[in-house]
Amino acid sequence: MDTDKVYIIQEVHGKGLGLVSTIKIPKGTRILSERPLLRVPRSTNSKELLGVYLSKEILALSDDQRQAFFALYNTFEDETSQELGIVRTNALPLGSNASMGGIFLDASRINHSCIQNAQNTWNEDLQRLTIHAIRDINKGEEITIMYLQDRADRCTRQLALQKNFRFTCSCPLCSLSGPQLHLSDARLNEILRLDKSIGDSIQIVASPLQALHDVRKLLRLCEEEGIDDATVPRAYYDAFQIAIFHGDMARATVFAKRAATARGVMEGDDSPTVHRHRELARDPSRHASYGYGSQWATSINDVPSGISAEAFAAWLWREENKTDSARTQNPRQEAGEYADLRNDAMFPCFSALPGENELHLAFFESSDGFSYHLRKHWCFLAEIVDIEQFMRLRLLAKDKTGLEVPVSFYTPGRGNELDPLCVLKGYTLAVLYAEQHGFLDMTVGIRHEDPASLKIFPVALDELLSLSDRVQQCATQANGVRTCQGCGRKADTLKKCARCNWFWYCDKACQTVAWNEKGHKGDCKLLKDPELRGLFLLPQGRFVQPHRFSVS
Repeated sequence: MDTDKVYIIQEVHGKGLGLVSTIKIPKGTRILSERPLLRVPRSTNSKELLGVYLSKEILALSDDQRQAFFALYNTFEDETSQELGIVRTNALPLGSNASMGGIFLDASRINHSCIQNAQNTWNEDLQRLTIHAIRDINKGEEITIMYLQDRADRCTRQLALQKNFRFTCSCPLCSLSGPQLHLSDARLNEILRLDKSIGDSIQIVASPLQALHDVRKLLRLCEEEGIDDATVPRAYYDAFQIAIFHGDMARATVFAKRAATARGVMEGDDSPTVHRHRELARDPSRHASYGYGSQWATSINDVPSGISAEAFAAWLWREENKTDSARTQNPRQEAGEYADLRNDAMFPCFSALPGENELHLAFFESSDGFSYHLRKHWCFLAEIVDIEQFMRLRLLAKDKTGLEVPVSFYTPGRGNELDPLCVLKGYTLAVLYAEQHGFLDMTVGIRHEDPASLKIFPVALDELLSLSDRVQQCATQANGVRTCQGCGRKADTLKKCARCNWFWYCDKACQTVAWNEKGHKGDCKLLKDPELRGLFLLPQGRFVQPHRFSVS
């Protein structure tokens, strides 16, 4: 017996054999480092050829090794051979997107959990598979890894596990029920959506600030969901790539350090990836993307020091205006700045809303530690997809992530105070200071009580977000410079549209182009609504008093 091992292989209830810790294992500890017993292709067009290959590899093993191989669990007993069934059950990838897998006498015994406590990584330099604790593991606790590449909602995970591994997972994440399950599934699906969006090279080039804010949102959702695996260092590396592509050496070096630190926990200091991240932290310009853009150009020496953690985070994620207490109550109106309806901090999706029975400090604050009040403006936007009217109005609305959320009316009029011509499928509702509410039927949605906190706009959500994009591009001004909606020219001598008094033009010809070809005809009509204009003018600085919609 290896006395250096921090685990034993023993029977685990309902799972067969597994690895169980013999001591308390601190986060970041290397649990094992193992060479593969044999290597196998992860995909093949011919089972017959794979069978021939396996027979040769197994024949080359020693008697003890061969006996240990055939002692591994086989969940695919209906395969063409016992060897192939064992390989399908136990092979672990030898690297990210690797074409080869490996069979290991110990590591292949590690069971799955959707919220695992360990991370498996192939170390190319060592030619070994390493397993590291990604959180503290108690003595007697089972050591688990995640078999799936993506952590989606429970139904999707269970289908994938049944298809690929033929078992039903009963880990703590899969054992959730009711509102907790609903919120967990919503967070996990949003993490997957953000991960895909962040990886879009077009967004990194065209909308780098949104991409950077998406990374921060993804990290926050991971923290809420208790995820501390490779998703975290990958997100920090994504942030590094966004920053360095646009010449931001200062933020790039911070993101590279964080990626290296997080990756080091789950791979160890001898990881080639950790070495590369540390080299990039020392000199971000070594990255191939450096030099493509310069709109965020900084130097490594521009990293601020001597400021609070909150101010540093605001600087790092380019959200400095959140900490500027010197701003006026409505700086947007005075400076030609307007709220971005895609901003997830101000216009959060449902999964990011606070629960009605929790004190989420991103939304509430206290001056005495006992009484709490709103600390900022926020508004939930969603498109109506279904309408129910029995004892009270109940709307089913789809938010920016595609999640369908019930909104039930507990106003004095139970929803009858709304004009029926405004309550139509395809229209967008806006709910000020919305909170998640758990209903008695075990669904989670929004309980709407204040008539002045909800408004329905006669436009689809995607069209409203597109309007916001055009407002950000052609209605705002920076240092007196505006952008013509007709031709895109930037100047400080442009003229404003006399109808909406928001968009800028060089002359009548440019205004005609925008009116006929760039959607300004519809924009002008929508912006006649003072309630919609009020959304764009919500201040993002210091909170003074709640915003209200007209109830007439």
